[in-house]
Amino acid sequence: MASKLQKRKSSSGQKTSKRGKNRPTLTVGEEEEPTNMESLGHPEIYPVVLTTKTQEIFNCRIDEDITDEQPYKLIKKEDILADFQNRAAVSDFYPVKKVIQEYPGDEILLVYDKDFKYGLNFYLVGTEEGKENYLNAPEIPEEQEEYKEHIPEEICIYKAPISKPWVSLGSEKEIEEESVKESTKKITYMISRKRHQFGAPIKFSDQNASSVKDAYIECTAYPDKNFTLRQLEKDIGMQVVPEVKDISTQTRWTYPKNAITQYHPREFSEEEKETLGQAKSLTDFLNNVSISVEIALQQNEIMNTFIDDWKCLAEEEGTFGDKTDTHLKEYQSFTDLHNLTEKMITCVSWHPVIYGLIAVSVAVRLSFEDRVHFSGKLLLQPSLILFWSFSDPIHPQLMLESPDDIFCFKFCPSDPNIIAGGCINGQIVMWDITAHADRIENIKTGGSRSKKVTLKPMFLLEPDSNKEAMYIRHCAVSSIENGHKHVITDIHWLPDTFEINRMGTVFENRSGICCQLVTCSADCTICFWDIRPQKALTPQPTEKKKDESIEIPFDVPSTFLHLDLAWKPLSKIRLSKGETSLDHCPTKISLSEDHLQYKAQDKMLAQSKAAKVGDMNPYQNLEGGLANHLKPREDFCTKFFVGTEEGEVIYTDWKMERDSETGRLMTKKPVSLYTVHDGAVHTVQRSPFYKDIILTIGGWNVAIWKEGVMTGPLLQTSCAPKRYTSGHWSLTRPGVFYIGREDGYIDIWDLLEKTHEPALSQNICITMITCIKPWTFSAKQQFIAVADYYGTLHILEIPWTLSHPSANEVLSMNYYFEREVKHLEYVDQRKKIREQEKKEMQLEMEKKKAGIHLKRRPS
Repeated sequence: MASKLQKRKSSSGQKTSKRGKNRPTLTVGEEEEPTNMESLGHPEIYPVVLTTKTQEIFNCRIDEDITDEQPYKLIKKEDILADFQNRAAVSDFYPVKKVIQEYPGDEILLVYDKDFKYGLNFYLVGTEEGKENYLNAPEIPEEQEEYKEHIPEEICIYKAPISKPWVSLGSEKEIEEESVKESTKKITYMISRKRHQFGAPIKFSDQNASSVKDAYIECTAYPDKNFTLRQLEKDIGMQVVPEVKDISTQTRWTYPKNAITQYHPREFSEEEKETLGQAKSLTDFLNNVSISVEIALQQNEIMNTFIDDWKCLAEEEGTFGDKTDTHLKEYQSFTDLHNLTEKMITCVSWHPVIYGLIAVSVAVRLSFEDRVHFSGKLLLQPSLILFWSFSDPIHPQLMLESPDDIFCFKFCPSDPNIIAGGCINGQIVMWDITAHADRIENIKTGGSRSKKVTLKPMFLLEPDSNKEAMYIRHCAVSSIENGHKHVITDIHWLPDTFEINRMGTVFENRSGICCQLVTCSADCTICFWDIRPQKALTPQPTEKKKDESIEIPFDVPSTFLHLDLAWKPLSKIRLSKGETSLDHCPTKISLSEDHLQYKAQDKMLAQSKAAKVGDMNPYQNLEGGLANHLKPREDFCTKFFVGTEEGEVIYTDWKMERDSETGRLMTKKPVSLYTVHDGAVHTVQRSPFYKDIILTIGGWNVAIWKEGVMTGPLLQTSCAPKRYTSGHWSLTRPGVFYIGREDGYIDIWDLLEKTHEPALSQNICITMITCIKPWTFSAKQQFIAVADYYGTLHILEIPWTLSHPSANEVLSMNYYFEREVKHLEYVDQRKKIREQEKKEMQLEMEKKKAGIHLKRRPS
């Protein structure tokens, strides 16, 4: 499996994973030179990787055909050559094809490498001599082995040195010559003062030493001929002899015994209790101790005495000071090698419940003119959403089919088995994968919490049940005539807490599940959709029902059968440009409830709802809640942010109003409109920590907004060296967000460190980044999915400094946003003052001109 991964990635020009081994890239038509173990002294051994499927073909399954007693298998040469003809380069023996073709014998020895001594799980013996040496290895007699075991090791015995009488050989003279002796006499100084001056107060004052005579004495250095210093050199040799002691001890073992002890509490009698309660000593003790006890209780309430101050200090330093590990590390990558068409990834979404499972939508890399020219060929190719798992980087687990290329899709928050997507032709597609939930839930993901799974090699994580990808057809498609006329650029599920009617009025959700969608398209419209049937189904003849049941494919669930080709939008909004007849072209939208999807408790909520869905699926009975009475919700914010194709950021209302003249429903005028981006806006996203902070990315710059502040953005960056193409907030740090560029780089912004430029720029790929989506796997591990224009999905691991916030980072960012709001208010006030001053200056100039004109008039 590892060899297949390497060859396929090298042919498509993609980067290999850091976990894989580095191998030279090959072009099409070249064969890789077989790698043997000549460096280890075994040139006849060639390591290979055999997947589960190959083991079944050649009957060499681990723990079944190959065991510890017989860890080898003789495979016929003609069977391997037949496998080359059937599977070609996909065969696991393809890296050693040259060795097999040149092998002189009929049977090749295959040995199971249980301990990965040569790096892989199997190895081939490429020579007849090596095969004979392995099969007919010389056996060591048992008597010789027993003799080797009983050979005693040599014991080193320490012998203490023996003292001997001193014999002079003349070395004492050398010692006397090399010894250092004092050659100069010591000088003694005595300083004295009078007895009555001891302990007397001393008063210090400032004084200029140069102005007073005899107050400054300079001690200059000068050579003294009376003293000469000489230094003698000594050669000293020393040797240390260690003293070694052998001490042994043995603990005396005693027999354990079971002992049981039982006691009865000693209690005071009623008379003793009354006597002690009236005792003066007890009263005095309580009066003396009560103040100390009250102070201790107050201290415990004010401050946590058990907090670890050193641990908090280390967290602060690791978050702000330690910047050694700030780069994203590549964890894995996925590429669809089965589809030969050149496609790009348009949207990425992590599965809300199953860890290690991610879905991507792909589209053909063609312009509009090329799509029209090759429209006939494109109809023959399926448009898919691929489900990738960490356990298998080559084979998708599921493939969702759609009538046309998908450019955006979202999992349903109430049931992750319901998926809605927007096509390039303006249609909305619905899928129901409930029947395949067990298939994807039982995947042995490589990112499992079990340490044993993560430590296994990637080629051993291939699940047995996922050998072939499964194609799943869509349940329903919206009507072409009544929907969008152009590509759908964004799609959102409305939360299960409310629903709206065709006027845009907000009511409490009658069904208790997410049943409404909002989409925006390049046809200058924003549509709201309801998946529930709008009219009661009329009884139909039995013959007609039989005909319909025959037409429905058996593999398509009937969850949204009532919507297929008849689904119409509940309401449609057009963003008018005012006096002109043109409309704004929306690309991304952000509702006021979008920040709820980032909260951590939503994961547990999704899991609990998924469990409930397994018992009783509310989407099978969507008509149940329609009989309930609509209850309007007061004080609900119906305003939302919209990013346009011209780089405008609009803050508008989705409520409709009737025209006083024509009586038709019309969209309200935008509350505010700003043109801050120099290109199409492709990211409009609310902060996971502040529901009123919005990030917009488009063109060559970034802007951060605060809902309710109409004076402009809180932050607007300068133009970047390359155009921005995608972006996303960090899920755990309030001041961090990631931005993808068209040259394959990711700009990581940390507002606590820098606000004028990105804190870090890192190269991920060689082409444009199309989508960025982070995901929190656990408290210690976070991932970020980065999709590029060539159809490769990169999974990167986020380092500690970018994933773990400090204790007061939320408060620091909140203070930063408040300070920026005050700055905008100050600038707005200064503008008004300057305008007023300008008007006053103009009036004074007009008055002066009028006075000069009166003076010049004749009397």
